Amino acid sequence: MGKSLKKLAKNIGVEDARTHIFICAEPQKAKCCDRKVGQESWDYLKKRLKQLGLAERGGVLRTKADCLRVCERGPIAVVYPDGIWYHSMTVENLERVITEHLVEGNPVEEFIFERNPLG
Repeated sequence: MGKSLKKLAKNIGVEDARTHIFICAEPQKAKCCDRKVGQESWDYLKKRLKQLGLAERGGVLRTKADCLRVCERGPIAVVYPDGIWYHSMTVENLERVITEHLVEGNPVEEFIFERNPLG
């Protein structure tokens, strides 16, 4: 295990992470949204986090999931450790979550459908 895993984790900012956003994108069975919409949201999330200096050691980890098992009104996203679940994460709506929740710390009530904070 050793140094190579630790180095990889360091490179993606695991030790600096304060939050982690998961988003369903490119689902094998496109039930909650069209695969194209999910892919656009994922691409936007990656680009925007970099632009804002939040990626790679900037405090926000991101993960693309095939499916978050809530197959309605997607793309679906969840932000941890807050445990806030969002629906309808199109590029436009995702921008609000990025700026209002991830940057400013204010969850976007309009798109929240569940809360279950960790810790």
